[in-house]
Amino acid sequence: MIVKSKMRGFISLTAHPTGCEQNVLKQIDYLKSHGKIDGPRKVLVIGASTGFGLASRISSAFGSDAATIGVFFEKEPQPDKTASPGWYNTAAFSKAAHAAGLYAKSINGDAFSDEIKQKTIELIKTDLGQVDMVIYSLASPVRTHPVTGVTHRSVLKPIGQAYTNKTVEFHTGVVTKISIEPASDEEIENTVAVMGGEDWEMWIEALNSAAVLADNALTLAYSYIGPSVTEAVYRKGSIGRAKDHLEATAQKMTKNLKYKGLRAYVSVNKALVTQASSAIPIIPLYISVLYKVMKTRKIHEGCIEQIQRLYAEKLFSGGAVPLDEAGRIRIDDWEMREDVQTEMKQIWDVISTETIHKLGDPCGYTRDFRNLFGFGVKYVDYHLDVNEMVDIEGLV
Repeated sequence: MIVKSKMRGFISLTAHPTGCEQNVLKQIDYLKSHGKIDGPRKVLVIGASTGFGLASRISSAFGSDAATIGVFFEKEPQPDKTASPGWYNTAAFSKAAHAAGLYAKSINGDAFSDEIKQKTIELIKTDLGQVDMVIYSLASPVRTHPVTGVTHRSVLKPIGQAYTNKTVEFHTGVVTKISIEPASDEEIENTVAVMGGEDWEMWIEALNSAAVLADNALTLAYSYIGPSVTEAVYRKGSIGRAKDHLEATAQKMTKNLKYKGLRAYVSVNKALVTQASSAIPIIPLYISVLYKVMKTRKIHEGCIEQIQRLYAEKLFSGGAVPLDEAGRIRIDDWEMREDVQTEMKQIWDVISTETIHKLGDPCGYTRDFRNLFGFGVKYVDYHLDVNEMVDIEGLV
């Protein structure tokens, strides 16, 4: 079929198989160009099909020649109906990994469920014995609790009082004001249940109980802090409560499994264009300006650049892992540089619909958003007929 881009707000109804494949191959090429990393050997990536999770799987496999198991929840293709982009991303990764002689198997299903945890454990037992690194990179807005059966839904709201600030409709470039009502106590609890550390801890406990977690293993989850301009809706909002819980969970797991030598870290990453971040009011405008400022300074990074630097300079550099005062890894260090944030604030105060193309990078934002779904990728001919029925090699 000829696959055309069909967008509805911050959701794409289609994904392009060839475009997604080219995105993955470009990330692999970048990783290879930066040399080998003395990193993990057997890696489980939970949330492995897009964004930081995909970049982590690529960095583990092509940086350290690691065997990888990826867990994700993606829509399969149907005749004349495309799969979700993560499906095509994983198909491209698996094909490239197998061509390079690397072990790569995948499980498609609800990572919050006991069923998928057990299926993953059995695969590790059969094929790898144990894993020495677990990446937790889920970004689902909904979680059905495996014990209570309750379905929790997260919200992106401030806490305590309504919040008003600028935002942008990134498809049109129109800058407007938006007001967001505060989250209720129940909404905050639900957000923590979905995006906090409980499920991460459940995974680690299940892996440890089944004896498939190696001694001195490393586990890593991803977070974000950001500047003062976004903190009301992000770090001091409902999602920030979830991130606080995630960080507390890392410290708890490190303490509880000290006898095994487990190291649990939260890496605070840079703001990037993702489907999740596009849904957060204010964030798309902030990222648009951030891209402009960081590209001017030649310090802009995408997911693969962030994770390659995280692996090479923070996690596996041969020395102690550098941590901030709260015990977190900071790979958002370039975003939070004083010169970057000073200019960001100056621009934020004056940016408008009339000046956004001069002061921000809305075109870069939109391009990156379309790239998430395999569209707007260089050297891809979107007039060609492509096979939407792509299989994933090594899908269990």
